[in-house]
Amino acid sequence: MGNVAQLFKTMGYTVSGADSEVYPPMSTVLQTSGITLYEGYNSQGLEQLKPDLVVIGNAISRGNPEVEWLLESHHIPFCSLPELINCFLLKKRKNIVVAGTHGKTTIATLIAFLLQQIGQRPGYLIGGVPLNLPSGSAIGNDNAPFVIEGDEYDSAFFDKRSKFIHYPPNILIINNIEFDHGDIFRDLEDVKRSFNHLIKIVPRNGYILINGDDPAIESLFPISWANVVRVGKGAHNDLQLVSFQEADAHTIFKLKWKGVLLHTYSWNLSGEYNARNAAMSLLAVGLHLNPEDPFKIDLSSHLLMFQGVKRRQEIIFQNNQLTVIEDFAHHPTAIYETLKGIRSRYSDHLLTVCFEPRSNTMCRKIHQHELPQAFQHADQILLAPVFRPHLYSDADRLDTHKVIAELEKLGKSAKTFENNEALFYHLSTFIEEQAKGLKKHIVCFLSNGAFGGIIQKFIKTQPSAHLAHS
Repeated sequence: MGNVAQLFKTMGYTVSGADSEVYPPMSTVLQTSGITLYEGYNSQGLEQLKPDLVVIGNAISRGNPEVEWLLESHHIPFCSLPELINCFLLKKRKNIVVAGTHGKTTIATLIAFLLQQIGQRPGYLIGGVPLNLPSGSAIGNDNAPFVIEGDEYDSAFFDKRSKFIHYPPNILIINNIEFDHGDIFRDLEDVKRSFNHLIKIVPRNGYILINGDDPAIESLFPISWANVVRVGKGAHNDLQLVSFQEADAHTIFKLKWKGVLLHTYSWNLSGEYNARNAAMSLLAVGLHLNPEDPFKIDLSSHLLMFQGVKRRQEIIFQNNQLTVIEDFAHHPTAIYETLKGIRSRYSDHLLTVCFEPRSNTMCRKIHQHELPQAFQHADQILLAPVFRPHLYSDADRLDTHKVIAELEKLGKSAKTFENNEALFYHLSTFIEEQAKGLKKHIVCFLSNGAFGGIIQKFIKTQPSAHLAHS
């Protein structure tokens, strides 16, 4: 919502908004942009403002006073956020839509960055903070693509279709499909059904780039109405990832396009999953530029310049003995792949992982059995309590104590805590003791939220503090 609000402000619209919890940094960014923020919801205020259009976010439900007034009065039209994006941003554009359970933000950011580097001015809307782009959104030129993340979450309380159904793609990327968003999907088949609807709106001259190693995606194909291109490690893929190597400060990999070996690529992001993200991005840009020969232009030097996205394996602190990394991972697969990449790059370090179960899916028992295996590359695991536990019954809520018990069976040092402050105190004491030795240490915070503010609090207590990104 915040990035879209800024985008419409730059387009010349007067924009205001309401939320029950408006806090920095987004509140500061919006206010600096000249966007008026209202704390809480007030139907009288909305009646006085008389906006031309009200955009209702998918976190808003019936019972909200502004929603009830809109429905009763019929004075002001309203729509969902995806509807707004479709009508004002995506029509008449060549859209690159990035979908999948994981990797959407990194891929969308990289595609927009690469297009900019070669002189195009793409439009883009990214659900994160890019480190190489001036902001998370831009209008771009009408003759350049619009790059957008295609989220499978629902659109609004009155439109339970996935957001991406509103985003007509010319190039569609499906990076992976796993069961997530347990509050709106019943099971994996339900998730796949929504993706099946998405691929049906790709035009016959369009392209669908899929992870050819993902059986859940493969079950949706073959299709006859669009060009399908497979990307992955297996030899059956059109674009094959080969010779992956993890170095101290970067990763190196090679790509084969239809059996022909291409360039050697190097970049700063770790992990094989990120190398596949890069391959998807390079192919998408290439297909946009030259469908007959998508790798005619060598983009390897631009890839090396890419810094990534905040909170995606972002190093936020370093001194001689300690490195602190923050990542958004909140699904077992994402956790596993993130930690695997960190372990490969920092093989001589102790690795402590602090994880906050916060998403609607992770707070439930949906991944109770998969979660312990996700931490297998860590030396120590510290589990924060389930976020807002009162929203879930005992039968439905993730049992962090059982996760710890399973981790201990795997030979891991693991502990759960009643609150984030207790985790902070334990971690700080442990790191202080470890500092007396010579062993280097990685602390990785995993959360799709604020982790109760303990991340910044922790790094401020460390000696010789150096923030990699403030």
